[in-house]
Amino acid sequence: MNAPDPHAAYNKRKLFLLSVIALATAGIGFSIRGDIGGALQAHFFDPIDPLHSAKMTATVLGIVFMGFAVAIAVGSPLLDFLGMGRVLWFSSFCFIAGNLIVLFADHVHVGLPVFWVVWIGMLLIGVGQGLVETVINPLTATLYPDDKTHKLNVLHAWWPGGIIIGGLISLLLGQLGAGWQTKMCVVLLPAVTYGALILGTKFPPTERVAAGIPARQMFKELARPLFIILWLSMFLTAASELAPGQWVDVALTRTVGMKGIILLVYVSGLMFVMRHFAGTFAHKLSPIGLLWVSCLLASAGLLLLSIANSPITGLLAATVWGTGVCYMWPTMLASASERFPRGGPLLIGLMGTAGTLSIKFVLPWMGGIFDQTKIKVAGGEEAFKALTGDKLNEVLGAAAQKSFQVVAILPAILLVVFGAIWLYDRSRGGYRAEKIVSEKAAPELAATEL
Repeated sequence: MNAPDPHAAYNKRKLFLLSVIALATAGIGFSIRGDIGGALQAHFFDPIDPLHSAKMTATVLGIVFMGFAVAIAVGSPLLDFLGMGRVLWFSSFCFIAGNLIVLFADHVHVGLPVFWVVWIGMLLIGVGQGLVETVINPLTATLYPDDKTHKLNVLHAWWPGGIIIGGLISLLLGQLGAGWQTKMCVVLLPAVTYGALILGTKFPPTERVAAGIPARQMFKELARPLFIILWLSMFLTAASELAPGQWVDVALTRTVGMKGIILLVYVSGLMFVMRHFAGTFAHKLSPIGLLWVSCLLASAGLLLLSIANSPITGLLAATVWGTGVCYMWPTMLASASERFPRGGPLLIGLMGTAGTLSIKFVLPWMGGIFDQTKIKVAGGEEAFKALTGDKLNEVLGAAAQKSFQVVAILPAILLVVFGAIWLYDRSRGGYRAEKIVSEKAAPELAATEL
């Protein structure tokens, strides 16, 4: 007689759909922010400080990832107590409030510099995005405990899926002459939609709680050496994917002769399709082997992006980079969940925290390199201020190339790390996912409904 499905009382299809819409919302917002980076710079920061406006733009875009990181770090250990439904609904609220604050920053900054109003709005957007990741990854691992790698990759295909949707809508609105404000409003629709769908929906307890693993065991998993290595590596894999993706409009538009958002949409299309086949590649290479190959291609792709100077070379470089970064985020999450299932949402959440926290620092770093290089190439601050036309574009193009060259170092470092883990796994007979062993019921929240 077959054992009853412990999740039969929950609507798996609806819960997975909610996860998809929430993640797509985050992707739509990411894409649109990447497209309007230059417009935000021109509208808010060029009038304030034209010499450092790129760094100011990168800082407000980067604070999204700080909010993301803090939300995951705080939300993950509290997820079992607060309940997945409540946390996911609050993410919807943060998306809506954050976007509205940025949209009306010119009108609500009385007594506070507009830079900080935009900063606060972007921070709230990041909190919303972080709470989405806090919920959907352990939720998917709980609903599909025997198919984590496949389902997490299918779920995370909707991050680039959202980027494609947002990018295409942003391009269309741009062709119609719409401003950056109209583009930002697009994010509100899916945010309101999944927030409304959550009401009345039952969410299961996490895999850890369902198996009766006590919270103290979850925290003990933090000390395992391999988890620490994977956690530190997440800083670099995420920076290799997300920082360049958020910087494309500011950096690439001038160098390849086409809107940087087009390259981002193209790369996202590759990722959307390829993530549906991640399970096949992971089984052939092992997840760590797949990550090693990904880092090799990502580093090469970033170097190629730094020298791309036409639409054709831009697409070729983006293909290499996109293929490289495609599997990084979901495969890192799946590796943590499969190797350390007793860590529950805490370990998965900390992986996301590491990834997003790295972007908070890498984006301003890229912006700083961009600003320093443009001034150096121009021959000084006064010389840069005097530049116009083709000469200005030439200087800004050189600055963009330099910023991508520096970031290419990050995935190259991981070739050594993942190569060593890959060899270690092979010496022990190959990669094996760890199975969670049920213990007596843990005294945490069993299920939640909003």
